[in-house]
This record gives sequence, structure tokens and C-alpha cells, in this order.
Amino acid sequence: MIHRSHPQFSLCGLNCALCPRYNTVGPSRCPGCGALKFSEFHPTCAIMTCNNKKEQAAFCFQCSSYPCARYQGDDKDSFITYVNRLRDLHQARLDLDVYLQNLEQKTRILRHLLERYDDGRSKSFFCLAVNLLQTDDLLEVLDSLTESSDTKAVRQQLSTMAQKRGISIALRK
Repeated sequence: MIHRSHPQFSLCGLNCALCPRYNTVGPSRCPGCGALKFSEFHPTCAIMTCNNKKEQAAFCFQCSSYPCARYQGDDKDSFITYVNRLRDLHQARLDLDVYLQNLEQKTRILRHLLERYDDGRSKSFFCLAVNLLQTDDLLEVLDSLTESSDTKAVRQQLSTMAQKRGISIALRK
């Protein structure tokens, strides 16, 4: 298996850096797509297997078969949402550096939320919110927070922003 230089953004377009498993402290922490020890966490990743057998591209959008049948039926999620996967791949295809800069900004926002407001039960919610909302919306929510803002208030503000945008902050089962 090839090791990828950007494990925070997966081969298939998932934002690993915004996944609860990537943001776990301890031995169950996933290192991100294609990073060292990735296969210990995802030994049967069908997209990674396909890529290893074919073109060994850094991202699926670089494959001559993209988008292939593997991208049909993205109506269920795992630990992370697949809702924006094709959109994110498209944006990365247009300008990977700009996309990775935006992902890094979202990663910093997520770290801030987790360090300051995680009550031990909000990690998945914060990961979903940061993954689904646009960076400007997240910054607007952060700007509105006060010193007394607690987890419940932050979750409510993120939910309100998502509702304004027609977004559901929930994994699809």
C-alpha cells in the first residue's frame, strides 16, 4: 500500500481530519487515509484496494475512471459524513492547495471546539457540524460566542446555523 502525503483528506474525498476517530486520543485513533498503520483500522478499504490495483493516484479525482460506480449510493455514513464527499473532491480537483488550506482552517476550528466545549459527549456532533457547515458560517458562530458560552449554547448556535442552511447535523444510517 502506498502512503499518502495528505492523510487528513482521504483518497475518496472524506475529510479524515474532521472525523471523530481521527480526533481520538489513544490507541483507537485512526491516523487518516493511507497514513502509517491505516490498514490496521481499515484493512478492507475497497477504494484503497482499487487504487492500489490500478493507478495509485493520490486522490480518486486523478484516476481516469473517476467518478466510478463506487461513488453511487452515498446515502449512508460511517463515523464521518459522506454528504459533501463529491463536492469536496471537485473543489480539491480545482485547486488542491486552496482546498487543503480550507480543511486546515476547519481543523483548527474543530480543535478549538473540542478543547473548549467538549463535554465528553459532543465530539461527534462537533465533527459533523464542522464537516457540514461552510467555514464562514463556523467563523460566524465562533465570533458570536461569549466567555460564558457553554457546550449546550455552542451546540444550539451550530444547530441554528445548520438549520438556516438547510443542513441536518446527523449521520445518515
